[in-house]
Amino acid sequence: MAHPKRRQSKSRRNKRRSHFKVKEPLLAKCILTNKKHLYHHAYWHENILYYKGKILYNNNETKKESL
Repeated sequence: MAHPKRRQSKSRRNKRRSHFKVKEPLLAKCILTNKKHLYHHAYWHENILYYKGKILYNNNETKKESL
């Protein structure tokens, strides 16, 4: 099995690892609310849950029904 003869220095190790960078998340803009959100994620806006431009859950209606 191959193994290194000498220990690599910290600077050589850090040069190799310098290519791993954190990317900015891709954000989409909703058609209905004009709010930015992560792709493929549901999000809340004024107690309403949206996903792909559609309403999944309306929290305001449930509160009115219970009163």
